[in-house]
Amino acid sequence: MTAVAHRAKTGKQGPSPRLRADALRNRERIIAAAREMVMEFGAEVPLDEIARRAGVGNATLYRHFTDRPELIHHVTLSVMSRTADRAESALAEEPDAFQALRRFVHDAVEERIGALCPMLSDSIDRDHPDLLAARERLEAAVEAVMGAARDSGQLRSDIAVGDLMVALTQLTRPLPGSGCMDFDRFVHRHLQLFLDGLQAPARSELPGSAATFEDLRRRG
Repeated sequence: MTAVAHRAKTGKQGPSPRLRADALRNRERIIAAAREMVMEFGAEVPLDEIARRAGVGNATLYRHFTDRPELIHHVTLSVMSRTADRAESALAEEPDAFQALRRFVHDAVEERIGALCPMLSDSIDRDHPDLLAARERLEAAVEAVMGAARDSGQLRSDIAVGDLMVALTQLTRPLPGSGCMDFDRFVHRHLQLFLDGLQAPARSELPGSAATFEDLRRRG
């Protein structure tokens, strides 16, 4: 059996060939356009509209991504990677630990991580090695930001990373285009209220227990 036939039978892909600079730019433009349009209109946005926004032809899009699930897979990877980048940058560049947390939370909203929920449909392999690696990196980055704020004594002790991610998810939904077109103008204002509530000392006792990433995965 040839390597191509084996991949077709097993569904496993071999190492991606190195792309030329122009092809890589096209691929990045397609992913960026898809990320924007999925956030605006949902995961079922027409692929030809994505190609049009990316400034490429349909044939170019399909050369890089054979179908919608493959494209959404890479959009999801992009959102997770960019969100992890923001967490790592905030922690590295901000001298104050809670300010690093504030910066990350406000930055993460711009990535529309709440849109990951509808994107992670049954057509997406949630256990794909690339997605697992991206998730582990994101979890570690967010845990590090929150851990630094907690160690500094500025973050209340009854909060876990799942609580933060639930808030970020809720504040980046519903998606624009779903009837709440002016929703965005309230997001950073409400985030600031949420962040003030995270600071120690706590002014009230929270019901239930702190939510972890593992809790989110079990409920997902």
